[in-house]
Amino acid sequence: MRAKVSGSLRSISGLRIREGGGGDLPVVRQPYTLCSRSSSVLCNPVRKPGGRPRRRLAVLRPECEHRPVPSRLTALDTSFLHLEDGGAHMHVAAVMTFDGTPPGYDELVGAIEARLHLVPRYRQRLAFVPLGQGRPRWVDDPHFNARYHIRHTALPSPGSHEELKRLAARVFGQRLDRGRPLWELWLVEGLDGDRFALLSKTHHALVDGVSGVDIVSVLFDTDPDPAPTAPTGSPWLPRPVPTGTELLAEALLERGTVPGEALRGLRALTRAPRQATRNVAGGLAGIGAMAWAGLQPAPRSPLNVPIGPHRRYTWVDADLRRFKAVKTQLHGTVNDVVLTAVALALGRWMRGRGEPTDGITLKAMVPVSVRATDERGALGNRVAAMWAPLPVGVADPIACFNEIHHAMAGLKESGQAVGAEALTQLADFAPPTIMSQAARLQARQRYFNLVVTNVPGPQIELFLLGRPLRGLYPVVPLAQRQALGIAIMSYHGRLGFGLLADFDALPDLDDIAGHLERAIDDLARITHADDRAGRTGSRTAPTRVPS
Repeated sequence: MRAKVSGSLRSISGLRIREGGGGDLPVVRQPYTLCSRSSSVLCNPVRKPGGRPRRRLAVLRPECEHRPVPSRLTALDTSFLHLEDGGAHMHVAAVMTFDGTPPGYDELVGAIEARLHLVPRYRQRLAFVPLGQGRPRWVDDPHFNARYHIRHTALPSPGSHEELKRLAARVFGQRLDRGRPLWELWLVEGLDGDRFALLSKTHHALVDGVSGVDIVSVLFDTDPDPAPTAPTGSPWLPRPVPTGTELLAEALLERGTVPGEALRGLRALTRAPRQATRNVAGGLAGIGAMAWAGLQPAPRSPLNVPIGPHRRYTWVDADLRRFKAVKTQLHGTVNDVVLTAVALALGRWMRGRGEPTDGITLKAMVPVSVRATDERGALGNRVAAMWAPLPVGVADPIACFNEIHHAMAGLKESGQAVGAEALTQLADFAPPTIMSQAARLQARQRYFNLVVTNVPGPQIELFLLGRPLRGLYPVVPLAQRQALGIAIMSYHGRLGFGLLADFDALPDLDDIAGHLERAIDDLARITHADDRAGRTGSRTAPTRVPS
């Protein structure tokens, strides 16, 4: 491999650097792949007259195929590993339904293998630092085999959505193997009406909701008859896995650079003091808002009970145009309408169980993407959070919407999301043992009642090997003492609500889904949204469009 370099460095070959007019210089062993999307810093000795050699830094920008430099997990990514305890599984997932005859297993494996170079992290696994002295790193898996991750199964007769939901619940209730790349994809045959499904499962340490959308866009086509995938060139060869000693030494070295990072941050403050002051003030205000929200525990509810490893799963499918018509009529946002429908559904469900709701406002943790436009497609997590109120004691749909709309507007002005991101960035400087204890302590506290995440998906039709994707229903993981999670994703004019629940705690999950459908219908009826959008309604199973 040859690389363009700055300064007097000219090339890199093996483990030694050769200068144009000098001899070979030793280089610290670098077992990782260099990529033009990143940079790697090496030391170039420069001798001053009459003095000892000094080290000059040179940034390598290599000419090579896109492979990720194995990188250390952020504190947020690592926290998802710590939260995976007891019955909690920290993987995001989705159910996808397609029209047409299912592809053969070998055909599907070949299609995915041809595109794995576009998501190279999918061929990497975790490498843990000995003695817990640092956050894990991503390294190439020398034993990677796509057929381990791509599974094949069939539904029992009659192959309805009910059988698919039960299968999905079993798959989503199984923890991913940390000794391998943290993902699975299941090809499911036997769905009635000449259809099939895919179940995807990826660890939350690998992706957040927004970057997950980019992965789906990579794996699928926007044309039923796409051009052949461009060849990747040389075959993929895994890079050597660093030894435990190397991982430990590197982690300790990185920990020693923290004071330098802080010093560089202070220098940046002096270069742009006004902007820095505004940024710091905004961050402190946001941290204050987060702290105040955290000091107010969520109310007790039937959603916050001990959970086990087993799951139930269902979904509700709705027309996105109805939500847009409602938000326009009520002068809010689509997310306001989504949260209102969830609050109405949970309130009706709780009253049906005999639970008190008067004056009760549940707290939903709403992840907010802080991923910049130029970061889309990058793996890892770039999310913050806000605590959204769900006034389950307000039965009137319009009054419920108004309360949520005003509260969400106030939360955005308070800078809660900015504060959450600032705290996450500060956590990167915390020792790993403290981060582990903090993550487990947070899981035991009742800061919120459930997670409700709304992710914008692709609004164009997607195809897998010429078969159109018809339904897309996401999954958000359950933390300890969180018996219900609701994930929402838009796709091609539809809005899919995925409801994941603990198997024992919520045997009546279908009742919540039914209440959610009726809440959506009520909001549309009261605002005459169907007259504006053209009524297609909400339903638990999408209507199949012939291919």
